Amino acid sequence: MTQRVNYFQQSPELSKKFIEFSNLLKDSAIEAGVLDLVNIRASQINGCTFCLDMHVKEARIHGERELRLHHVAAWRESTLFSPRERAALAWTEVLTTLPEHGVPDEIYERVRGQYSEKEVSDLTFLVMAINAWNRANVAFRPVPGSFDKAFGLDKANLA
Repeated sequence: MTQRVNYFQQSPELSKKFIEFSNLLKDSAIEAGVLDLVNIRASQINGCTFCLDMHVKEARIHGERELRLHHVAAWRESTLFSPRERAALAWTEVLTTLPEHGVPDEIYERVRGQYSEKEVSDLTFLVMAINAWNRANVAFRPVPGSFDKAFGLDKANLA
């Protein structure tokens, strides 16, 4: 496999600012469990192995159950997710795939039925951020798990 650009080295200031932005999301109105599910689902849709690896490990560190992690890809059929989590997953999918005619009212109303205006706004920024990370990591293909020690993900014991 061809070695690709290390975007952290080539664009250090942009990388630093984007990490700062992403870190702000950890203190948003969205609880950690939903944040983990959103990051995992968007990464699945986008085929980002690096991010999927990272966010599954983060979810395990945050106490997420293994079975629920296996069900994220099939959340519609699973009985393991709350209405609030289902709304966030639907919002993640629609904003990640962006249908030709925009976000359907039904999905927006489902999200608004579970989240305040502030939470919908924060959730949207969360989806925007993970999609941006996915795109960079799909483009440049960093090795999954290569930053585990630096990010404290080795604590997940999933090596």
